[in-house]
Amino acid sequence: MSSCPGKNSWPELVGTNGESAKTTIERENPNVGAIVVRDGTPVITDFRCDRVWVWVNSNGRVVRAPTIG
Repeated sequence: MSSCPGKNSWPELVGTNGESAKTTIERENPNVGAIVVRDGTPVITDFRCDRVWVWVNSNGRVVRAPTIG
């Protein structure tokens, strides 16, 4: 369980369009910024309450449940 404010996980967005998922995440938790990233791309691994990685495949579909981090 995260100590970050607001909703912190969006498993229901797996399989949806990444840009739509970004909009949904930022609407449901205005404390975060969602960043759409192609699956396998290296990213910073520090934990931040104001960031959500939205991992997408080559078709732009979410492949992992977006979570705060």
